[in-house]
Amino acid sequence: MKSIVYLVIGVFFGIVLFKSEAASWFRIFEMFQFRAFHMYGIIGSALVLGIIVTQFIKSKKIKSFYGEQIKIDPKDKGVKRYLIGGILFGLGWALAGACPGPMYVLVGAGFVPIIVVLVSAVVGTYLYGVLKDKLPH
Repeated sequence: MKSIVYLVIGVFFGIVLFKSEAASWFRIFEMFQFRAFHMYGIIGSALVLGIIVTQFIKSKKIKSFYGEQIKIDPKDKGVKRYLIGGILFGLGWALAGACPGPMYVLVGAGFVPIIVVLVSAVVGTYLYGVLKDKLPH
C-alpha cells in the first residue's frame, strides 16, 4: 500500500513539474541566462514551502509512513563541500538542461534524448557510491 502512495506522490510531482514548465529546457536556459523570473519563482516557492514543512515536522514530531520518528540532523559548519557540490550540480544542470526530478518527467513526456542524461546520472551516482571512501569529504 505504501508503494502506491509513493507512486501517486511521484506522478503528482511529475505532473506539477511538467505543467509548471519546470522540466522545460527553454525555461532552464532562460534561468541560467537571467532572462526570466519563472524558474526562480518555482525554486523560491519550493524553498519556502520546504522550510515551512521541515519546521512543522520538527515542531509536531511527525512520524514517517513506517511509523518511525523523523529525525533531521543538523548540517555541519563546513561550506566548501556544499559550494563544490552546488557548482558541480549547477554545471550538470546547465549542460543537460534538466536536474534529476525533471529528467524522469521528460522521459515520461516522450523526450527520448534525455535517456542519455538519465543513464549518465545513474552511472555517475553509482561511481560516487563506489569511490566515496576514496574521495575527500
